[in-house]
Amino acid sequence: MVVAKQERILGGIWGAIVGDALGVPVEFTSRDERQRAPVTDMRGYGTHHQPPGTWSDDSSLLLCTVEALCKQEYRPERLAALFLAWQDHGQWTAHGAVFDIGIATSTALSRVRNGIAPEDAGGASERENGNGSLMRILPVALRYADAPVEEMLFMAHRMSAITHRHPRSQMACGLYCCMAKGLLGGLAPLDAYRFMTEQGHRYYNVAPFNREMPHFVRILSGTMGNAAAREIASSGYVLHTLEASLWCLLTTTSYADAVLTAVNLGDDTDTTGCVVGGLAGLQYGMKAIPPTWRSSVARESEISTLLKRFIGTCMVKRAMVAPKR
Repeated sequence: MVVAKQERILGGIWGAIVGDALGVPVEFTSRDERQRAPVTDMRGYGTHHQPPGTWSDDSSLLLCTVEALCKQEYRPERLAALFLAWQDHGQWTAHGAVFDIGIATSTALSRVRNGIAPEDAGGASERENGNGSLMRILPVALRYADAPVEEMLFMAHRMSAITHRHPRSQMACGLYCCMAKGLLGGLAPLDAYRFMTEQGHRYYNVAPFNREMPHFVRILSGTMGNAAAREIASSGYVLHTLEASLWCLLTTTSYADAVLTAVNLGDDTDTTGCVVGGLAGLQYGMKAIPPTWRSSVARESEISTLLKRFIGTCMVKRAMVAPKR
């Protein structure tokens, strides 16, 4: 089945938001709980006592990123301002108020308030490698899909750095964008995964990323799809989320199966669902997302309006942004 580029872009963003919303009610529940009572449909309340279709900070920050990338020229100050508007005024929240925020993101935004440049604000220690930049990085891959891989990675690293500046988080974002780029270009999941591993070996065997390569051995081995479920963790650690996203996509054959598999891993269910949902939406397209799930999502009309603008920007040819050396 041939899926048009616009259909894939819409599928990617909507897929991420729907996956997030599926996971919100059961966030922090154990895998054993999810095996006994698996999520099979959109539900509400639970962990955060939010109505069905409510998305979390994952989708909020993803939508802020989409809005920032609707402009022809990316400015980190604009993205940081959107993040602050989300935290302070509920911009791009499901119901007008923030009910969840990661520690690293909160700390980074405090630094921005105190005058630190946005791209210097993210945590840079090894202990600050949560999945808070990975969960919002998909729009970068969509916006720069037609650019050389080097430029796309450069932009992914810059946008990660606002909240997560450690090379491990930046590298995870870059690899995820390579996977997304392959899927958007029409590659089958396994072929997109091979493309991702090739680009990873090509671009990340240089400082400072080469020091991180031992942490990415399994991801870059090309064997993620062969892992057993018990070998897949679903915590908030960035590598766990990246591994889970690849595994869920490679071991399922539909959007619904991919995101439900992700959510039923337990633990950080909203973010795992969001990150997996982005890839599955790219692979299968928007029409593959169950209509009742998408129609239940909060602020569906406003999201659709934003995505029309974003698609228009994605279709415009741009001059290359020279990566920093």
